[in-house]
Amino acid sequence: MTAEVTLRNIEAEDMDFLRLVYASTREEELALTDWADEQKGEFCRMQFEAQHAHYREHYAAADYQVIDCGDEPVGRLYVNRGTKEIRIMDLALLPAWRRQGIGTRLLTALRDEATAVGKRLSIHVEKFNPALNLYQRMGFVAEEDRGMYLLLVFSEG
Repeated sequence: MTAEVTLRNIEAEDMDFLRLVYASTREEELALTDWADEQKGEFCRMQFEAQHAHYREHYAAADYQVIDCGDEPVGRLYVNRGTKEIRIMDLALLPAWRRQGIGTRLLTALRDEATAVGKRLSIHVEKFNPALNLYQRMGFVAEEDRGMYLLLVFSEG
Protein backbone atom coordinates (compact mmCIF):
# COMPACT_ATOMS: atom_id res chain seq x y z
CA MET A 1 0.00 0.00 0.00
CA THR A 2 1.61 3.23 -1.12
CA ALA A 3 -1.18 5.79 -0.88
CA GLU A 4 -1.39 7.84 2.29
CA VAL A 5 -4.17 6.92 4.71
CA THR A 6 -5.81 9.94 6.31
CA LEU A 7 -8.86 10.66 8.43
CA ARG A 8 -11.29 13.53 8.07
CA ASN A 9 -14.46 14.44 9.92
CA ILE A 10 -17.64 13.33 8.22
CA GLU A 11 -19.69 15.96 6.41
CA ALA A 12 -23.31 15.91 5.27
CA GLU A 13 -22.18 15.04 1.75
CA ASP A 14 -20.52 11.86 3.07
CA MET A 15 -23.79 10.24 4.14
CA ASP A 16 -24.36 8.29 0.91
CA PHE A 17 -20.82 6.96 1.11
CA LEU A 18 -21.26 6.01 4.77
CA ARG A 19 -24.48 4.14 3.90
CA LEU A 20 -22.53 2.26 1.23
CA VAL A 21 -19.81 1.31 3.74
CA TYR A 22 -22.44 0.12 6.21
CA ALA A 23 -24.24 -1.93 3.55
CA SER A 24 -20.95 -3.56 2.56
CA THR A 25 -20.57 -4.87 6.12
CA ARG A 26 -23.94 -6.63 5.83
CA GLU A 27 -23.49 -8.19 2.35
CA GLU A 28 -22.54 -11.70 3.47
CA GLU A 29 -25.33 -11.84 6.02
CA LEU A 30 -27.96 -10.58 3.57
CA ALA A 31 -26.79 -12.97 0.86
CA LEU A 32 -28.33 -15.72 2.99
CA THR A 33 -31.81 -14.19 2.70
CA ASP A 34 -34.24 -14.51 -0.17
CA TRP A 35 -34.89 -10.77 -0.16
CA ALA A 36 -34.92 -8.77 -3.37
CA ASP A 37 -32.12 -6.23 -3.82
CA GLU A 38 -34.60 -3.43 -3.09
CA GLN A 39 -35.52 -5.05 0.25
CA LYS A 40 -31.87 -5.47 1.17
CA GLY A 41 -31.20 -1.84 0.27
CA GLU A 42 -34.12 -0.58 2.34
CA PHE A 43 -33.12 -2.77 5.29
CA CYS A 44 -29.56 -1.43 5.19
CA ARG A 45 -30.76 2.16 4.86
CA MET A 46 -33.04 1.83 7.90
CA GLN A 47 -30.37 0.03 9.95
CA PHE A 48 -27.74 2.61 9.06
CA GLU A 49 -30.04 5.49 9.99
CA ALA A 50 -30.92 3.87 13.33
CA GLN A 51 -27.26 3.15 14.10
CA HIS A 52 -26.17 6.64 13.12
CA ALA A 53 -28.86 8.25 15.28
CA HIS A 54 -27.95 6.01 18.22
CA TYR A 55 -24.26 6.85 17.95
CA ARG A 56 -24.92 10.59 17.70
CA GLU A 57 -27.31 10.52 20.67
CA HIS A 58 -25.19 8.39 23.00
CA TYR A 59 -21.69 9.40 21.84
CA ALA A 60 -22.12 13.06 20.92
CA ALA A 61 -18.47 13.90 21.59
CA ALA A 62 -17.05 10.99 19.55
CA ASP A 63 -14.96 11.43 16.42
CA TYR A 64 -16.86 10.38 13.31
CA GLN A 65 -14.39 10.15 10.46
CA VAL A 66 -14.07 9.02 6.88
CA ILE A 67 -10.96 7.02 6.07
CA ASP A 68 -9.34 8.27 2.87
CA CYS A 69 -6.63 6.49 0.93
CA GLY A 70 -5.09 9.13 -1.28
CA ASP A 71 -8.07 11.15 -2.47
CA GLU A 72 -10.51 8.25 -2.31
CA PRO A 73 -12.87 7.52 0.59
CA VAL A 74 -12.44 3.88 1.60
CA GLY A 75 -14.13 3.47 4.99
CA ARG A 76 -15.21 4.90 8.30
CA LEU A 77 -13.73 5.12 11.78
CA TYR A 78 -15.81 6.17 14.76
CA VAL A 79 -13.97 6.58 18.07
CA ASN A 80 -15.18 7.75 21.48
CA ARG A 81 -12.42 9.06 23.76
CA GLY A 82 -13.66 8.87 27.33
CA THR A 83 -11.87 9.76 30.53
CA LYS A 84 -10.63 6.20 31.14
CA GLU A 85 -11.21 4.43 27.84
CA ILE A 86 -10.87 4.86 24.11
CA ARG A 87 -13.72 2.93 22.52
CA ILE A 88 -13.54 2.03 18.86
CA MET A 89 -17.21 2.25 17.98
CA ASP A 90 -16.82 1.29 14.35
CA LEU A 91 -14.01 0.55 11.93
CA ALA A 92 -15.20 -0.51 8.48
CA LEU A 93 -13.61 -0.54 5.04
CA LEU A 94 -15.13 -1.13 1.64
CA PRO A 95 -14.42 -4.72 0.50
CA ALA A 96 -11.85 -3.68 -2.13
CA TRP A 97 -9.78 -1.98 0.57
CA ARG A 98 -9.78 -4.74 3.16
CA ARG A 99 -6.65 -6.82 3.86
CA GLN A 100 -4.31 -4.08 2.67
CA GLY A 101 -2.97 -2.96 6.02
CA ILE A 102 -5.26 0.04 6.50
CA GLY A 103 -7.03 -1.41 9.52
CA THR A 104 -3.71 -2.44 11.03
CA ARG A 105 -2.33 1.08 10.63
CA LEU A 106 -5.36 2.65 12.26
CA LEU A 107 -5.48 0.14 15.11
CA THR A 108 -1.76 0.58 15.74
CA ALA A 109 -2.21 4.35 16.01
CA LEU A 110 -5.15 3.93 18.42
CA ARG A 111 -3.25 1.35 20.45
CA ASP A 112 -0.25 3.69 20.69
CA GLU A 113 -2.50 6.60 21.67
CA ALA A 114 -4.23 4.59 24.39
CA THR A 115 -0.91 3.39 25.78
CA ALA A 116 0.56 6.90 25.73
CA VAL A 117 -2.36 8.41 27.68
CA GLY A 118 -2.87 5.45 30.02
CA LYS A 119 -6.35 4.52 28.82
CA ARG A 120 -7.75 1.16 27.89
CA LEU A 121 -8.69 0.53 24.26
CA SER A 122 -11.82 -1.48 23.52
CA ILE A 123 -14.19 -2.54 20.77
CA HIS A 124 -17.31 -4.69 20.42
CA VAL A 125 -16.96 -7.24 17.62
CA GLU A 126 -19.46 -9.74 16.28
CA LYS A 127 -18.19 -13.28 16.84
CA PHE A 128 -18.39 -14.12 13.13
CA ASN A 129 -16.66 -10.91 11.94
CA PRO A 130 -13.52 -11.85 9.95
CA ALA A 131 -11.75 -8.83 11.49
CA LEU A 132 -11.80 -10.64 14.85
CA ASN A 133 -8.58 -12.38 13.76
CA LEU A 134 -6.93 -9.02 13.13
CA TYR A 135 -7.92 -7.71 16.55
CA GLN A 136 -6.56 -10.83 18.23
CA ARG A 137 -3.27 -10.62 16.32
CA MET A 138 -2.98 -6.99 17.43
CA GLY A 139 -3.23 -7.94 21.12
CA PHE A 140 -6.95 -7.58 21.83
CA VAL A 141 -8.45 -10.18 24.15
CA ALA A 142 -12.06 -11.02 24.95
CA GLU A 143 -13.10 -9.45 28.21
CA GLU A 144 -16.79 -10.25 27.98
CA ASP A 145 -19.05 -12.45 25.87
CA ARG A 146 -22.26 -10.59 25.10
CA GLY A 147 -24.01 -13.19 22.99
CA MET A 148 -23.45 -12.22 19.37
CA TYR A 149 -20.70 -9.77 20.38
CA LEU A 150 -17.43 -9.94 22.22
CA LEU A 151 -16.09 -6.99 24.16
CA LEU A 152 -12.41 -6.92 23.27
CA VAL A 153 -9.79 -4.91 25.11
CA PHE A 154 -6.19 -4.30 24.17
CA SER A 155 -3.78 -6.14 26.41
CA GLU A 156 -0.05 -5.54 26.20
CA GLY A 157 0.65 -8.88 27.86
